[in-house]
Amino acid sequence: MANTLTEVTPKLLAQGLLALRENSIMPRLVNRGYESIAGERGKAVDIPIPSSITAAAVSPGATPPSTADVTPTSVSVNLDQWYEAPFHLSDKELGEVMAGTIPMQASEAIKALSNNIDSYILGKYKGIYGYAGVAGTTPFASALTEYTNARKTLNTQLAPLDDRRVVLDPSAEGNALLLRAFQDASFGGGAGVIMRGNIGTKVGADWFMDQNAPTHTNTGTGTILVNDASVSVGDTTLTWDGGGTAPAEGDVFTVAGDTQTYVVASSTATVITMYPAAKVAWADNAAVTFKATHAVNLLFHRDAFAFATRPLAGIEDGLNGIARTAVDPVSGLTLRLEVSREHKRTRYSFDVLYGATLVRRELACRIAG
Repeated sequence: MANTLTEVTPKLLAQGLLALRENSIMPRLVNRGYESIAGERGKAVDIPIPSSITAAAVSPGATPPSTADVTPTSVSVNLDQWYEAPFHLSDKELGEVMAGTIPMQASEAIKALSNNIDSYILGKYKGIYGYAGVAGTTPFASALTEYTNARKTLNTQLAPLDDRRVVLDPSAEGNALLLRAFQDASFGGGAGVIMRGNIGTKVGADWFMDQNAPTHTNTGTGTILVNDASVSVGDTTLTWDGGGTAPAEGDVFTVAGDTQTYVVASSTATVITMYPAAKVAWADNAAVTFKATHAVNLLFHRDAFAFATRPLAGIEDGLNGIARTAVDPVSGLTLRLEVSREHKRTRYSFDVLYGATLVRRELACRIAG
């Protein structure tokens, strides 16, 4: 049995990596550039965020001007997500592995890990304040208006024009595939949309469908009013009064007299902490309007999110089990397969260590559905 397990483990691990590569969407679309400095579980990777610099006129003279101080910040990616997907294989299924076929149980284990990684990255949407579309209405029913509005928002938020991605839920993608702007070759469509259902790169972004795209359930309801006559530009808190329910993290709102959309970072019964800072001064008793529950489709630049994963250590053969680790050269995803003998059966477990965060929220926009 030991020799059989030694032979089957690398084959099953290789097949698992291939399946993980195919099933994981978001890890392929976000910033992975800081993975090389990631460590073991619990370690953090600090990602620097540059501060803005204002161009200054040059005035030649004997005394050089002082250089303005810059105050770059950083965001941490914590490697705190450690998940396994265990299963058992029969002798017959071991034979399938040796024949080059991944058994159904192993495939389901990989699917569980893939969905977990994907959902975790997508769950960072709660910090995104950019907003386009209509809550409760699937976008792209007749045109690309929701996308162009989101693109305009990203441009206003000074996001780079390259490396932009669109991630849609199945309903939004279903509408998008029917648009002439994607199907007609004169619009740059091509056969891929019609024959394979792949939108690909269109109108300034790479388009993907993700079945794990989340839905945001709005918490803030009722009539909420600004309860402060001195809210000024740059404030990051909002004191409110009136009836209704206190909002929660991720709720998006607008304030009467201000076209900017804001997102709730946290809230008490009377105070909302928000992002971005207030763009204009708000009047006392100005109405606060929350966006309703909505599907979260996304347009974002790759640097909006960061993801990191690191290999877990193997174990020596013979310690009641075998463990092997591999890194997929295409996707960069890491996977460990551990095999251990239990009472009259053999247990297999794929596990993975990773972390993700929303690094620069101004580089992303929700497309509500």
